[in-house]
Amino acid sequence: MTPMSTGAMPVLYSFRRCPYAMRARLALHASATACVLREVVLRDKPAALLAASPKATVPVMVLPDGEVIAQSLDIMRWALARHDPHGWLQPDVGTLDDALAHIAECDDRFKRDLDRYKYPGRYEDADALVHRAQGAGFLMQLDARLQAAPHLAGSRSGLADNAIAPFVRQFSMVDPAWFAQQSWPRLRAWLHAWAGSDAFAAVMHRYAPWLPADAEPVVFPPGAQ
Repeated sequence: MTPMSTGAMPVLYSFRRCPYAMRARLALHASATACVLREVVLRDKPAALLAASPKATVPVMVLPDGEVIAQSLDIMRWALARHDPHGWLQPDVGTLDDALAHIAECDDRFKRDLDRYKYPGRYEDADALVHRAQGAGFLMQLDARLQAAPHLAGSRSGLADNAIAPFVRQFSMVDPAWFAQQSWPRLRAWLHAWAGSDAFAAVMHRYAPWLPADAEPVVFPPGAQ
């Protein structure tokens, strides 16, 4: 790729393990939307990221016309509105509004419990076990929803599946032994299938941290033109 060929592509500032960045990359992969990926070191954020978005968190997408999309769900919807070959925006079960409401619950209540379960020392008076129990309530809802179909969207994975799964994965990794003992067979099967997919493998490829002096841009998804 030459600088001219990548100049018409959006630029995505990302961090491999961040669940927000993960779901943005999943949508870009699903929609076959080519972008220039810049892997960020969170403790040493590049000036270009800070200039693009004062919030200074990933993901951030800068479009060729200079427009900035600074929220992961907005990046997902932007990419899928352009090309949605797998029907992520058309769930078999419920409506897109239902999916967005489910994602909002994950991003609000469940994410709050996840943070305090995983990092109780960062929050005053946080009790990890209390927040684990509260987060488990959301996971029980997911398991019940998965009783009717293998995915939250129905017969195939959709927007809600791929927006929520990165956070469920993070929750499961805090105490894997405890997670494995819970009575969520459908949830565990769903998470296992998602984490074992080719799409997940593709978006979790390791890239070297981006430097402004890099001669060759990284084009994502792999093989995109």
